[in-house]
Amino acid sequence: MTTRVSSPEFSGSTTTAGRGKRPRPPFGVSAVAVLAVLTALFSLIPLGYVIYMTVATGWETAAGLIFRERVGELLLNTVLLTLLTVPLCVVLGVGGAWLVERTTLRGHRVWAVILAAPLAIPAFVNSYAWVSAVPSLQGLFSGVLIATLSYFPLVYIPAAATLSRLDPAVEQSAASLGLDAWRTFFRVVLPQLRIAMAGGALLVGLHLLAEYGAFAMIRFDTFTTAIMVQYQSTFNGTAGNMLASVLVFLCLLLLLAEVRTRGTARYARIGPGAQARALRLPLRGYQVPAQLLLLALAALAFGLPMVFVLRWIVAGGQAIWVPDELVPALLQTLGYGFAGALVTTAVAFPLAYLAVRHPGWFSKTLELSNYITSSLPGIVVGLAFVTVSIRLAPDLYQTAGVLVAAYMLLFIPRALVNLRAGLAQAPKELEEAAQSLGTPPLLSFFRVTLRLTAPAAAGGAALVFLAVVTELTATLLLSPNGTRTLATEFWNKSSEIDYAGAAPYALLMIVISSPMTYLLFQQSKKAAGQ
Repeated sequence: MTTRVSSPEFSGSTTTAGRGKRPRPPFGVSAVAVLAVLTALFSLIPLGYVIYMTVATGWETAAGLIFRERVGELLLNTVLLTLLTVPLCVVLGVGGAWLVERTTLRGHRVWAVILAAPLAIPAFVNSYAWVSAVPSLQGLFSGVLIATLSYFPLVYIPAAATLSRLDPAVEQSAASLGLDAWRTFFRVVLPQLRIAMAGGALLVGLHLLAEYGAFAMIRFDTFTTAIMVQYQSTFNGTAGNMLASVLVFLCLLLLLAEVRTRGTARYARIGPGAQARALRLPLRGYQVPAQLLLLALAALAFGLPMVFVLRWIVAGGQAIWVPDELVPALLQTLGYGFAGALVTTAVAFPLAYLAVRHPGWFSKTLELSNYITSSLPGIVVGLAFVTVSIRLAPDLYQTAGVLVAAYMLLFIPRALVNLRAGLAQAPKELEEAAQSLGTPPLLSFFRVTLRLTAPAAAGGAALVFLAVVTELTATLLLSPNGTRTLATEFWNKSSEIDYAGAAPYALLMIVISSPMTYLLFQQSKKAAGQ
């Protein structure tokens, strides 16, 4: 005999542990909201800095600095770089994902990992390798080449995850109506990749606007490289601030373009029964060309950088492995990585908690403010913290705390997205059930919700750690005197044309980044139900 037990989850009753009270949340909602509001306000410092400096400069001066020939050149370079690189990344990312997920490509499981591997190599290391291979490399098309090879995985990973979970029933219906494989792909499959393509394209565009090292190495001028030159020559001069305002405006345009491109459509299966497994399209005579194309892409994006890093290590010999330089740089990089990951994940938790447990316009507004700030280039965030700390808190200027705070603002969405997903899989009814058995609210939160959320929090922290390890621009601006990270030491030595001396730092960054890149790839597969 089966006995039905009534519980608050199913019956709607508010009776708990015989007390007649609704289970209480572990933290007061107002306390969580206050923490989230403080985080959102803090995240607006960079944007507020740009607005303030523009207003304080005055319209006539600002207009004279913005509407000049040099800014026009930088704008043309940036726009052309974006217009050429983003479509190339989309084509390579979506094409690679389609071959791996929807065709009879031999070794598709191996190729799935290889195509994500270039993310483990920072763009400025990629540029260093290409300059080593072709010393004359410079200009727009060199920038497009390096940026495309560095950033196409940002489109490939979400596109592959989306393709792997698309319901093939729609494609089968299209085939039954007489559409061939190509028309089915363009008319049925490709529209369902709109969200993944728009999101990946946005990430590529924001990386292009923020990148400094890769373009400085090939002497290609963008807004970020020009701002850094202005900062180094005039220390936060007015001209650099006005360039930063134009850069922020371009970032906001990209955000608006992504929202418009993404649209409001959603592609999800809501019918009964299990989703069928997609049939792979036979490549037949295209098997060899497909393999060769992927091999060429992998060789250029991952093989060439690794070959030249190792070549410089061999050329430098034992002399370039200086423990007194490498060990401090490695330890400080790991220290900042762990500190940034811990602080960012902790600060993101109130925002994620409100977004999942108390959804509405208030939580969405707070969340949006963090996304806007994180979309700003590291150099803008760095300049903002330099100015604010010098003017309002001089004792904090060039301290580790300010640098970690900048990391937090730059990378908080990486933790926020993971925490939100983890909290969504930890229903509050489980907390209520624990409280109904007499467990105090705070203890039930730690035993139930936090335990279920821990894997997602660890994943988000790992992604923040990866970003901090390879961050260059904000670290150059904000790091305390004597700070030596792998990225800054690599940059210092490569700027001195000591390519052999820079190689160990590049290799260590790649070694540290590789497991985190694989984790990102696995998370995308897990989200796809694989």
